[in-house]
Order: sequence, then C-alpha cells, then structure tokens
Amino acid sequence: MTTPRPGLDPELHDLLADLPLMSGLSPEVLAQVRPFSSAPVEPLLEGRAIDRREVTVPSRDGEPIALSVFSPAATGGRATAAPCVYWMHGGGMVMGDRFSQIDIPLEWLDECGAVVVTVEYRLAPESGGTIPVEDCYQGLLWVAEHAAELGIDPARIVVAGASAGGGLAAGVALAARDRQAPAIAAQVLIGPMLDHRNTTASSRQYANEPGVWTREMNEFGWSCLLGGLVGDDVPAYVSPALADDLSNLPTAYIDTGSAEVFRDEDTDYATRIWAAGGQAELHVWAGGFHGFDALYPQARIAATARRTRTDWLARTLSA
Repeated sequence: MTTPRPGLDPELHDLLADLPLMSGLSPEVLAQVRPFSSAPVEPLLEGRAIDRREVTVPSRDGEPIALSVFSPAATGGRATAAPCVYWMHGGGMVMGDRFSQIDIPLEWLDECGAVVVTVEYRLAPESGGTIPVEDCYQGLLWVAEHAAELGIDPARIVVAGASAGGGLAAGVALAARDRQAPAIAAQVLIGPMLDHRNTTASSRQYANEPGVWTREMNEFGWSCLLGGLVGDDVPAYVSPALADDLSNLPTAYIDTGSAEVFRDEDTDYATRIWAAGGQAELHVWAGGFHGFDALYPQARIAATARRTRTDWLARTLSA
C-alpha cells in the first residue's frame, strides 16, 4: 500500500525523471557513489574575483582538518572587515567533501562580500560519533581566533550547511552556546539532518521506493555515524533534535521541501526555537524534494528558494 504524500513540483518532477535514484545505501553502494559525491571547485571560481587560501588546523585528537578560505579579491583594501560564512557540506555524514554544494555559499560571497570558509570534516563510518561535529567546531574556533588575519568581522560569523551539513551547523551552534565561544551571528540550515530517530510522518512518507534521500538511506547514514550509540548515549550535538534547550541560539534560517524526509524534523526544530523565545525564519517549499535547490538551481522553485535565502542573509548581516 502506497503511503499518501505531497507530490513534487511539476518542473522538479520532470527534471528528476533523468536522475538515477536509489532506495537505500549499503557499504558496497557507498564505495561506488563516494567518488561522484563532489565536483571540482575550480570551474566555480573561473571569472570570479576570489582569493583562495588553504589551511590545516588540528582536530581535538590531533588529526589535521583542512579548511579552504575564499575571500573577495582585495581591490585597494577593504574599509571594513567582511562577514564570514562557515560552510559544512552535505552527504548524509558518509560522503562529499568541503567543496560539495559550495556554489551556494559562493553566491553569498558575490552578494554579501562574505569570506567563505569550508571545512573537511571526517566522514562516517570511518570516523563516527562526535568526531564530525567536533572537527567542524575546531575549525570554527580557528576562524574566530584568526578573524583579523582573515579580514573577518568576528561579530558577523554565520554557520551554514546543507543536509548533513545543516545538522552539523545546528550542532556547532549548540556547542558554541554551551561553551560560550565563539560568537555566532546566525545559522543557515538548509534541509538539515537533525534527528537520528527517523520516526516522523515525513520520514515514513518517503520510504519504500527510490528517491534522492529516502528513509532507508537516512537510517544507513545515521547508523554509520552513531555506531553502537543508542538512547541517552546519543549527544545532542550529533542529533540536535535531542537538545532539551533551544534558547539563546543565534537567529536561524531553516528551509526544507514539503516532499522530503526531513520536512517534519526541520519544522519542529523551528517551532521549538520559537517556543524557547528565539528567532527563526522557516520556509517549506511546496513540492521540493531533498536538495532540490542544489541539484536543479535553474528550476523556478529552486531559484526562488536560493534568492529568498540570500536576501535573508543580506538583511541579517546588515542589521
């Protein structure tokens, strides 16, 4: 019996017809798809006035973490320090690299003059538990500590990410609040992966058939990340929906599609931020599947979603 579910936006439906889809993931399939989970960044930099710097910083356990820093090219020097977008890529915690979906924050470099820093956090299952989120946090600490050197305004650092990266951005925001450093001005959570329990209505709606990201694929990603962690052993920094207290967080932009696994956990997270007295802007794009705006940026709904998000960020950074 097919579970009733919101349909896809007609234009997205037609575009998706040409994409090979899967129902689930396995270690064997992951090994096959990982090499295709990112694209070279160089074509995206062509024609842009961007300075690039590669940095390596130590993780909490001493392993190197690569950061790429993209800055608007200096033309006569800047009068003021720039905002910073600290980017965490998607890939279900198990694939991708720091250049995955990098076209999204590079738009913010163009539009807002932001310095974009993207982090190469370690992936599950090779590195599970808190390792990915702590890698992201350590990279962010380095950025904040070197803000003057990087030409960054430390009062305008934004954490952002898509899918798994959105979940990591939410986890980093929680950790920064609890540890009282560094200061974060805003969080941009794009279809974020927030809840390992995988029990929402939307997670059940998008199961048992091929898709961009299905309930079965979500279970695989979380099992790779958590290993044997269950119940109260799962930290809220890893699965942010578990956090009891969502007060005193930086203002959030959260968007998701109506036709995706993460719809309900994302809307619930925004609702709980409001309930705790915080500020969040929530957009649920009717007919959007997971990652629609990254996969098909030329689609009308995707272009609208990206422009709305960029406009919000510009307003937030200028406030």
